[in-house]
Amino acid sequence: MAYSATLIPGDGIGPEVIDAAVKVIEATGVVFDWDRQEAGMGAFEDGGDPLPQATIDSIDRTRLAFKGPLTTPVGTGFRSINVRIRQHFDLYANVRPCETLPNTHGPFEGVDLMLYRENTEGLYAGIEYFDKKNQIADSIARATRGGCERIIRFAFEDAQRRGRKRLTLVHKANILKETGGMFLSIGKEMASDFPDIAFDDRIVDNMAMQLVIHPQDFDSIVTTNLFGDILSDLMSGLVGGLGVTGSANIGADCAVFEAVHGSAPDIAGQGIANPTAVIRSGEMMLKHLGEDAAAEAVRLALHDVYSDPSKLTGDLGGTATTAAFGDAVAERVRAHVAA
Repeated sequence: MAYSATLIPGDGIGPEVIDAAVKVIEATGVVFDWDRQEAGMGAFEDGGDPLPQATIDSIDRTRLAFKGPLTTPVGTGFRSINVRIRQHFDLYANVRPCETLPNTHGPFEGVDLMLYRENTEGLYAGIEYFDKKNQIADSIARATRGGCERIIRFAFEDAQRRGRKRLTLVHKANILKETGGMFLSIGKEMASDFPDIAFDDRIVDNMAMQLVIHPQDFDSIVTTNLFGDILSDLMSGLVGGLGVTGSANIGADCAVFEAVHGSAPDIAGQGIANPTAVIRSGEMMLKHLGEDAAAEAVRLALHDVYSDPSKLTGDLGGTATTAAFGDAVAERVRAHVAA
């Protein structure tokens, strides 16, 4: 059986890292029928729309997308395509694993964290106003009970499936009494449905401090949109940066797997980008599809390749090109599949 999936190479280094990741995914023997579509700055320059209708229609049909990084203008220009996709397809759960790989030279060893971020509400709901006369800008952080319930339940259930033992809810309910207070109270209510998962909570500023002092003390984390955006990047820094961490955006019947790093136009086309983040997102996609053995083969292959510094890309002190790194991981994937 072939899985139908929309393939969006993206901007900048996107096509290079996506090609390497597809090579690794296909080395597992899992078959995909890729529908290649465009989005981002390149699509905007070509046709005036950074998210063409053909791309939306493709994801509507496949309900599954694999995406490279997209360029988003800062301060002006079109709205983030990533946010538009998440809201259009109601991809309410952003899942960000952070696991230490060998030779990444991060500040800690043995980090293994999972963050679940509410992905469609809060300050990123896009409810903003500007009073030109008085020069006042307002942004509204909208939270709904239904939105809070579904991300917290998703976090509990996914942590349970993965065999994790603890879930920490991160909030700012001491100041944000209504939005943060509702999020926290729902978490406490729901915890009784999952007696096998230890539940606790942390205020977000304290959590940021705790993560950079002793991240090994934590397991799984669930939080709101803005806090999740910030903490997930902080967590990536604990294990080597955004270039080595994957990401998934999951809804009730649709999922998009993507790189969370930028499009790096300054090095595009040079063949030196590290494709690990997209490969790890591909690993997450395989697991989401129930292809657990294939996903584990990719995970083990990455550990194998990272254990040999000569096979790493330049950002990690090696000399491998993007394509050569992808080839090395794909070779190890085939070995694990055959074992």
